[in-house]
Amino acid sequence: MSENTLKIKVTIANRAYPLTIKKEEEGQIRAAVKTINNAVTRFETRYAVQDKQDVLSMCALQLASKAELATKQSHDVQSQTSKVLVDVEAALDAALQD
Repeated sequence: MSENTLKIKVTIANRAYPLTIKKEEEGQIRAAVKTINNAVTRFETRYAVQDKQDVLSMCALQLASKAELATKQSHDVQSQTSKVLVDVEAALDAALQD
């Protein structure tokens, strides 16, 4: 194990998982575990689902859907930004021509 790695144990849906991660990733990993466990609790409470595999599948679907939406929104923002920059460049070119 190198100096910049860390061995941690996380618990997801009442099951422990040992991980070896980069030290700088620890906060992100722990936040992700908290997000997953919160989603598990919500699904178990709202839908009275007891099978952990079903609950985890529902969580995976929800989180992947949110990630897909965020990616699409990011692409939309990049596209809009590019269009605005093209318009600004055209306006500057026109102003410099005068």
